[in-house]
Amino acid sequence: MIKMKIKIAIPSKGRISDPSIDILEKAGLGLKDNVNRKLFSATHNKNIDVLFARASDIPEFVEDGVVDLGITGLDLLKESDSEVKILLDLNFGKTNLVLASPEESKISSINDVKDEMIVASEFPNLTKQYFNEKGLNLKVVKLSGSTEAAPFIGVSDLITDLTSTGTTLRMNHLKIIDTILKSSIKLIANKDSYNEKKLLIDSISTSIGGVIDAERKKLVMMNVKSNYLDDIKKVMPSMTGPTISEVLSDEKTVAVQAVIDEDEVFELVNQLKNAGAKDILVVPIERII
Repeated sequence: MIKMKIKIAIPSKGRISDPSIDILEKAGLGLKDNVNRKLFSATHNKNIDVLFARASDIPEFVEDGVVDLGITGLDLLKESDSEVKILLDLNFGKTNLVLASPEESKISSINDVKDEMIVASEFPNLTKQYFNEKGLNLKVVKLSGSTEAAPFIGVSDLITDLTSTGTTLRMNHLKIIDTILKSSIKLIANKDSYNEKKLLIDSISTSIGGVIDAERKKLVMMNVKSNYLDDIKKVMPSMTGPTISEVLSDEKTVAVQAVIDEDEVFELVNQLKNAGAKDILVVPIERII
């Protein structure tokens, strides 16, 4: 039986390119040619190839079936209005599309925005949709960069732009009026591909999902004398309860292990030691399936 091949589009450059490659690596889909980043790269799975593309082109590539899967931002997906299946939130690249005005402007809320004002944006479709929903008729000017400068050179009264913290906007003397869209990076699929190649696509999605679930998790392992076990259980958190197994030794000792949040490690290790645990190991987790 001939196995169907899968093509995954990932950004060739920009802020989400390296994290996208990293999550594929951790999911067991390491790229054979990550250095040169030519158009295509094989992965360590012979049935899965990667296409490097502009992040803004990926939603359309997935919708049209040029590739089966893609990694791109929800903002770009909504802007292109592409019909695709969202499989996973990859839990990185969080950003907001916001409406902003100059600090000295009298426009301080959406209630101050009037018809016929001009707004500049790299996201004209999302911007128009937003104002239509507000019952406002503004002129939208599409820019491909330097959106922050538009109000100060007479191009627009307002802008819509992506921001993670708002720092860049403040540095450019702009204030946020409203949030249009909260975005993050998604794993998306062509709808026909998902139906035709469901088994392999689900395997990819499960592996990547396992990487996401393992983020900020640690495996804690230790040896405990049996008479201390009840005290250890009282302080030991776990996803489904700690795992306990017998240790072959002259002493009545058991091995205990559990998955915990990274934030709990510092306090928990000290609590476990005080409760009688020894030989404590804290180990990173690559995937949780």
